[in-house]
Amino acid sequence: MILEVAILDVKSGQENEFEVAFNKAQTIISGMKGYISHQLKKCIENNNRYILLVNWETLKDHTTGFRESSQYQEWKSLLHHFYEPFPQVEHYTTVFESHREIKIK
Repeated sequence: MILEVAILDVKSGQENEFEVAFNKAQTIISGMKGYISHQLKKCIENNNRYILLVNWETLKDHTTGFRESSQYQEWKSLLHHFYEPFPQVEHYTTVFESHREIKIK
């Protein structure tokens, strides 16, 4: 599994519009081959900063399968005009992983 990480700095004052557009755009990415899951998180300290975390089966599922698809053009038109500066996207693989067990009473 590959984790795509993108820090998204949205133009100040456009946070609500971005979230509405992302809500629509997330249906695009979730339908792609190799897609596993995603999370969009909003920064507490910086109101217009978000982090997008997407789990893919393989790196190529993202870099080739998604980015070279017609669906990516729709994703791009919905979201890319919100970013300033344009985000750098990186990919990570797991070295260690741990989960806390939650007991239900």
